[in-house]
Amino acid sequence: MSRVPLVALLGANALSVCGTTMTFLAVPWFVLQTTGSPARTGLVAGVEVAGAVIAALLGGPVIDRMGRRRSSVVSDLAAAAVVAAIPVLFAVGGLPFGVLLVLAAALGLTRAPGETARWAMMASLITSSGVSAERASSAYDGVSRGARMVGAPLAGVLIAVLGPQQVLLVDAGTFLVSALIIGLLVPEVGTAEESEGGYRERMRRGFAYLRGDRLMLAIMVMVMVTNLLDAALSSVLIPVYANDILHSSVALGLIVGVFGGCAMAGTMLYAWVGLRLPRRITYTVAFLLVGAPRYFVMAAEPGLAVILVTMAVSGLLCGAINPILGVVEYERVPDDVRPMVLGVISAAVLVGAPIGAVAAGLAVEVVGLGPTLVVAGVAYLAATVCPAVFPVWREMDAKPELVAR
Repeated sequence: MSRVPLVALLGANALSVCGTTMTFLAVPWFVLQTTGSPARTGLVAGVEVAGAVIAALLGGPVIDRMGRRRSSVVSDLAAAAVVAAIPVLFAVGGLPFGVLLVLAAALGLTRAPGETARWAMMASLITSSGVSAERASSAYDGVSRGARMVGAPLAGVLIAVLGPQQVLLVDAGTFLVSALIIGLLVPEVGTAEESEGGYRERMRRGFAYLRGDRLMLAIMVMVMVTNLLDAALSSVLIPVYANDILHSSVALGLIVGVFGGCAMAGTMLYAWVGLRLPRRITYTVAFLLVGAPRYFVMAAEPGLAVILVTMAVSGLLCGAINPILGVVEYERVPDDVRPMVLGVISAAVLVGAPIGAVAAGLAVEVVGLGPTLVVAGVAYLAATVCPAVFPVWREMDAKPELVAR
């Protein structure tokens, strides 16, 4: 059993995620510095995520038809071209806000297919490598979080030294290398079938599966709400906080980087002890402690040190969430419908993110940063208590043979 393709996929995904993280910081900072408007910052972030939602919803059947490896390579190449266009156009003759919105939407369209294709390849690579599902899922999430840990502070420092435009050129390079690794070292895996009925039939199969799996449907709805609030925090609230209260792009990178680094450590810890932990209880406790406290602490404006400690603790606990969800998906979703199902789920969990980003920008301008943080924290708390209340979440602990039956 060879583990080279699995390791190559993890490395390529880390590079792609690192580039995406740097873009997420560089673009909002660029908008804030050039316009001074939180509302415009939120609008740009919202348009980008809206593009990702559309691509996730439409991309599942396309990935199934093109093949997962090819979809990942094409997605990264397109992302490199779009990201590089932003600083090039700015240097040539300025970058009107309308053109920036178009490029943000295009960037979102390139992001989701690549992420979905790489995750859809994981099940086959796990089987061929002989690695356990828990450890492989933890490794996938861990390297992704490690990439965010590196990408966030690197972006903060490079923004301060070079400016956000030059950071975007570095981002383009990460996407190109990711495409090269997948193209050379990862074989085509999974089914690339010609389903009857074409695109509509493929989408119907994805929706039909989700209607019949109450746990996956519950997960999708809950993560849709938390992603809405996370998008508000990462794309608007934290950049505005760093700009208006901490007055530092380096602080912006540190806040995001500390959370990502500790989340990576938490993921590695879960890979070590996760097999012995009950999934539902671990998932519920982690989400309750990860979500709302970040918003409430920031609303109190305690200073950078306290915020970094809060982000560190939250990140450490957050490390268990995605591996648990990954194993549940791996055990429950059949391979022949996996691209369609993951495409529908990806679109659904992202659909609220543009709303969150735009709403956060408007709320900050209307009521202020502090009240917006408090309201978002209360909403996050209400969403994350659901696994402790509704019985369907007990299926998280079901054995794989019972799920199959």
